[in-house]
Amino acid sequence: MGRSKKSPPTNWQISSPAIKAAEKAGIIPKIDEGRAAQVFDFFESILRHSKGQTAGKPFTLMPWQKNVLGNLFGRVKPDKTRQARVGYIELPKKQGKSTTLAGIALYGLVADGEQGAEIYGAACDREQAGIIYREAAAMVRSSPALSRVLEVIDSRKTIIHKASNSFYRVLSADAFRAEGLNIHMLLFDELHAQRDRRLWDALRYGGAARRQPLILSITTAGYDRKSICWEQHAYAEKCIADPAFDPTFYGCIYAAPPECAVDGSWKTPKVWKIANPSLGETITEESFAADAREAEQSPTKLNSFLRYRLNVWTTQDTRFFKPDAWAACGGPLREFGDRPVYAGLDLASTYDLTALVLVCPDPEDNSLDILPFFWIPESNAAERSHRDKVDYLGWIRDGHIRVTDGNVTDYTVLHRDIAAICQQYNVRRLAVDLKFNGQMLANMLQGDGVDVVGYPQGGRAMSAPLKTLENLVLAGKVRHAGQPVFSWNASNCAVAEDRHGNIYPSKVKSTERIDGIVACCEGIAAWMGAEQQPSGTPEIFFI
Repeated sequence: MGRSKKSPPTNWQISSPAIKAAEKAGIIPKIDEGRAAQVFDFFESILRHSKGQTAGKPFTLMPWQKNVLGNLFGRVKPDKTRQARVGYIELPKKQGKSTTLAGIALYGLVADGEQGAEIYGAACDREQAGIIYREAAAMVRSSPALSRVLEVIDSRKTIIHKASNSFYRVLSADAFRAEGLNIHMLLFDELHAQRDRRLWDALRYGGAARRQPLILSITTAGYDRKSICWEQHAYAEKCIADPAFDPTFYGCIYAAPPECAVDGSWKTPKVWKIANPSLGETITEESFAADAREAEQSPTKLNSFLRYRLNVWTTQDTRFFKPDAWAACGGPLREFGDRPVYAGLDLASTYDLTALVLVCPDPEDNSLDILPFFWIPESNAAERSHRDKVDYLGWIRDGHIRVTDGNVTDYTVLHRDIAAICQQYNVRRLAVDLKFNGQMLANMLQGDGVDVVGYPQGGRAMSAPLKTLENLVLAGKVRHAGQPVFSWNASNCAVAEDRHGNIYPSKVKSTERIDGIVACCEGIAAWMGAEQQPSGTPEIFFI
């Protein structure tokens, strides 16, 4: 297909010192303006929009799209093949990702100079992958130039270019079992939604026999830091900071600064524009502001706003505590003095984190001081740092986590430490789930004079203390001194709901550890139980 005679735009490349330095050093080639103009002209001269107010109108590229297309297709090696073999593009929703990916699929099919090109669309399921296909099919039907040379077969979700014996096809959900694919382009939509890495691993090297294969992912931020999407995100960050890390990998991430979730700047138009290069084009600022106001009303809505509108990787799928409200409670603790103190103890398996949390109510203003303690087996600290992707070793060094010798929890040390803490802080009652080794430790502590009560971790038992904690945090009536392990637990906390409407911290739904929050809820339950008659607290079982 011939391209139009338009002059190539000059403002499409978003430069950075790292890119300029890499170009100067010859690590990556400079943009070939002619090659970049070829793909720009294909989009703007051949393609038509298919939906909404722009339906039927020519595809006018936005600056971010020119940035992506120019870097992917404009950087070529001396043999004129593409420099980039893998691309990772991360943007919030409503930026025009689907139309961009559909346009790239069609360009690869008819204008990339590849005979027998096999172009595949993949996603978490065939329906999701079909979104890009339907967009591409609509573009073909609305373009006289494309409809003359391409055949659309909806029943097979396939578009064929007979002249080059090439096709674009949507992969099925079990494509990870497929063999023999000779991939020219693989277009991965919403990589964050992949349930595991099997499909990615099966397809990643399917283009090894091609001259210039391209594996391209376009996605919104996710929350699972053990996922293939996070792996690609982290790799892209390294390549953006230093193109020499992998010159064949192109990364582009439009996102608000992660700290916006804590400092409250997520509410400002300045931050919105950083993350949303299409703001004012595909989504109005008025609509964006309405979404921001709604996000202020609930942690769950804020979590969604951060991910889908600002492209911030959150720590789990449904953030329970509002980050700015939690951060506002990070002031110093008041002196406990003679105030009664209550404690909750969360015993994990013998290999993991154990949490003891003290809660000290202040009757003068109905506020709460919270003092957490954590233990981990010393020999497992490095392994746990790698597994949980947090700096346990640094927290141990700074005194935020205590260690027990060996690779399993030493309950003799744990008993000794907890007994000393209870004596030092005037602990009136300690609540613990009696599972695991809870019963044994409870008996040992009772022998030291600690009032220990058994407390289960189900919805009926945990709902009231969890809601109490949330309300106190939102009211600014908690002080936790910014203890980093405890704050990390809070940022990880996702909740589940039982059929009776009770909510509880869910270790299953939370992607990272929440031991401190569970222990805190148990401590609050011990406090609430002490202020009521025993008949009013049926969930507490005295030993």
